[in-house]
Amino acid sequence: MKLFLLNSIRTDNFNDEEIMVKIKTMWEDAYRKLEHHQNSIFGVYYDYENNYKGDYSLSVGIEESYGESFIEIPNNEKYEIFKVDTSDEMGVINTWSKIWEKEEAGLLDRAYTYDFEKYSPNGEIEIYIAIK
Repeated sequence: MKLFLLNSIRTDNFNDEEIMVKIKTMWEDAYRKLEHHQNSIFGVYYDYENNYKGDYSLSVGIEESYGESFIEIPNNEKYEIFKVDTSDEMGVINTWSKIWEKEEAGLLDRAYTYDFEKYSPNGEIEIYIAIK
């Protein structure tokens, strides 16, 4: 899957005091650019320093051509898919917490290649976690 990137940040889940501001600003900027966009929007996590406790890159991307910057996610990746409870305003954050808990319990063997959140036009959100 080829995703054209609107913007990107580098952050850390536990040591970046500005993480929420960075992520919020990145998404607000993307939504301004995509005001009339009718297809899925992706939040892509990649370039992991080591695991979810280290630095990583996060980008907003779409499948339609947009600028020159893009990521090519290999078709042979295997994923475990987590559905987000969209009735909960903390649904995405809570789902990531569940993913980390499952990993810490040894029930999720992450590949740390490309993970992504898929925001569908119908309002559904799924988080795809690359597994070994």
